[in-house]
Amino acid sequence: MSGAKLWTVEITIEEHDHTVTAEARLTGKKPGQLVGEGTARCHPADENVPEIGDELAVARALSGLTHQLVHSAVEDIEAHTQEHVTGLDS
Repeated sequence: MSGAKLWTVEITIEEHDHTVTAEARLTGKKPGQLVGEGTARCHPADENVPEIGDELAVARALSGLTHQLVHSAVEDIEAHTQEHVTGLDS
């Protein structure tokens, strides 16, 4: 594929004392990388189902990454057009 770009998202999940944290790290985007973070906690009265905590923490980390990408795009558009951007909510 000519001119293809490769952006990679690496997700790291850690669990400590009924709290799951996730980090979604985007590499390949110039300049630099972006990192989204997410957390999920298991309420003491709830059944401990690790997969649910993983899913929530990762979803929150990816959501944070999404917001950063949209913000970056808005800044780039405004820099190139010299106009305020609206309507690009993520």
